[in-house]
Amino acid sequence: MKTMIFMPSKLQNRIMQNSTFNNPVTRLTARRLLKKYILVFSLALFCLWLSANAPLASKQQISMFKNSKTCVVFEDGISFYNGCIKDAVQKYWKYTDYEFIDQKEFEKRRTDSKYTFIVLADGAYDKDPGGISYSYINLVLGDASGNLTRMPEYCSIPISYSGDKTTDYDYVIPAIVKFMQIHIKNLEKDRFSISLNGLKYYNKTGFKDKELLLNRDKIASNADSPEKIKTAYPYVVKLISTEEIEKAIATGPASALFHFHVGPPKDAGAGKCFEMIFDIEGNMYYYNSRKITNDNPDGFNLKDFNNIRKRNS
Repeated sequence: MKTMIFMPSKLQNRIMQNSTFNNPVTRLTARRLLKKYILVFSLALFCLWLSANAPLASKQQISMFKNSKTCVVFEDGISFYNGCIKDAVQKYWKYTDYEFIDQKEFEKRRTDSKYTFIVLADGAYDKDPGGISYSYINLVLGDASGNLTRMPEYCSIPISYSGDKTTDYDYVIPAIVKFMQIHIKNLEKDRFSISLNGLKYYNKTGFKDKELLLNRDKIASNADSPEKIKTAYPYVVKLISTEEIEKAIATGPASALFHFHVGPPKDAGAGKCFEMIFDIEGNMYYYNSRKITNDNPDGFNLKDFNNIRKRNS
């Protein structure tokens, strides 16, 4: 969609009637002034569009978070997820008082802004043309509409595609719970940058001194060996299983970074994949999402390695 910029007629006339505008010596200055007004006006329009369409909580709603009670919503019939989130919250949630509730209680409380919610929800990402939907852990504020898609959102992180019967996300749940609390603090001081960049706001430097643990089952074919990886990324990498990552997080060095991947089923032939890298303290070091194509298949690939190398060179 093209954006048309309209300048108030009085401002335009004032500039055109100014004698300096027709002076060859000062015409460049006048043009720069005109461009400055257009740039400021364009930015204002963009900000209005952003605030009208983005689900991100406002500054006022962000400030409301610390005085809320955080309700962790259990899923009906998903005992694995319930066990993972309960254990992680009990161990690592420090920011607010919390309570575990079921779906029926969520229905009663969801319209009340004195509550915030950690809730699992399904949704298509950016109107995915493949029709693939994903499960997200959402951190939201109660809203009078009672509609989850309208609740002011603090954070939303994909953990699986919808209907995935595998259970290979348990090792990342503690990091996500820690990350949400870090994210709230960053929203308080830098909401505008986060609104512009999303989770890519966290793409960081500092990889070269870290041990990067990658899930060998979630690597693209162009990066599935140490030899291929070295062509794009010269630092320490280990290609290991999900189980080995989980053990390394529990017993390994604090300097370790680990990879978490979300993608569609192999037979889908479409969809998006999400690549995330965390440390054990819940700091996010890398986030990327992209459309899967025949030429750009699922998995952490050489372009991802190039992205993190460039930030650390």
